[in-house]
Amino acid sequence: MVMSSSGTAGSIRVVALASLIGTTIEWYDFFLYGTAAALVFNRLYFPTFDPLAGTLAAFGTYAVGFLARPIGGIIIGHYGDRIGRKSMLILTLVIMGVATFGIGLLPTYAQIGPWAAVALVVLRLAQGFGVGGEWGGAVLMAVEHAPPGRRGFYGSWPQIGVPAGLLLSTAVFAQFARLPEAQFLSWGWRVPFLLSIVLVGVGLIIRVRILETPAFARVKEAGTEAKRPIVEVLLNHPREVLLAMGARLAENGAFYIYTVFVLVYGTQKVGIARQTVLNGILIAAACALVAIPLCGALSDRLGRRPVYLFGACVTGLFAYPLFWLLDTGSTPLVWLALVVALVFGHAPMYGPQAAFLSELFGTRVRYSGASLGSQLSSVLAGGLSPFIATALLPYGRVALASYIIAMALVTITAVLIASETRHQAWAN
Repeated sequence: MVMSSSGTAGSIRVVALASLIGTTIEWYDFFLYGTAAALVFNRLYFPTFDPLAGTLAAFGTYAVGFLARPIGGIIIGHYGDRIGRKSMLILTLVIMGVATFGIGLLPTYAQIGPWAAVALVVLRLAQGFGVGGEWGGAVLMAVEHAPPGRRGFYGSWPQIGVPAGLLLSTAVFAQFARLPEAQFLSWGWRVPFLLSIVLVGVGLIIRVRILETPAFARVKEAGTEAKRPIVEVLLNHPREVLLAMGARLAENGAFYIYTVFVLVYGTQKVGIARQTVLNGILIAAACALVAIPLCGALSDRLGRRPVYLFGACVTGLFAYPLFWLLDTGSTPLVWLALVVALVFGHAPMYGPQAAFLSELFGTRVRYSGASLGSQLSSVLAGGLSPFIATALLPYGRVALASYIIAMALVTITAVLIASETRHQAWAN
């Protein structure tokens, strides 16, 4: 039976659940790379570098994926506004799955020399392109099916795919990280990447069965699709794109410090066991699974801006205590630091974000507009934050905290300038 796209509560839940499962699979693929970049790729693909330089090089290839995200957002967003949300979600899932599976098969520097790093960059570009185009479609499938008073809640469901994907990828990677060092570096790290092909098959079955969103279907029936969505966005909505970029900066940048750079900080600077940090990320991600939909629902009652501002303020205020707690080397305090950062800093921003950014644009250009603002910010934020943080590592926790605070101030400013959107009716 094909999943209905009618406005009943049951069908909305099914669509939201399908969006959650699909985004979980795609973010599983994307996050695997970040974990491997912090723990493996510097040794297998950049072995001629010293440990710090090798880590910087690995994070350089990691950042490349973020450079491809706006391109994916522009191209996939264009066809998402012209053809529909559903078909683009199927395409992006295939792109992500093939690229991730390819990384699992990739020869190392010892086998093919510098070409190994080149191939790694190409596959990372494909990952970035896929996830850059996926986000807008996934959140619109949920938000455009939701009733006006529940967009924050249902829009948060695909957002849960981020901690769910992080939880799944970290859990799988952590199991193979328990192997003896030689086995782990030889073949163990590859298995989580290869397993993604199974998850992609599941995701395709689910996404094929979902119908187009009612909002886009109305535009299609009226024949009012934007001919050049990205051009229309840039000409008519430059302010909204900039505000979306600013709102995303602290959420995205800090998140990758909490989930990727923290592996480098904990293992190389503080001397914490790799498994301890991975377990802390697992616990924090599990807590975020609950916090994100709660924050999305809260934004339906209080508004997008108050909830978002709370998360941005916590992110800035907790920046220095975060590294102080990590520096203790105490397992409970390290775990506490990660839980506070993700639950009280990241979740209040990420929960309402799908509805908040989507409501800034009309249906005709919503895929392109939300994707462009979101993914351009991801280049400056998540793509560079592990690299910049690693470069700041020799200067200590004050420099690292200052970097997070600067991103938080940009986000606070953008959200204060933006209009409240929770009662806004969909505009074509």
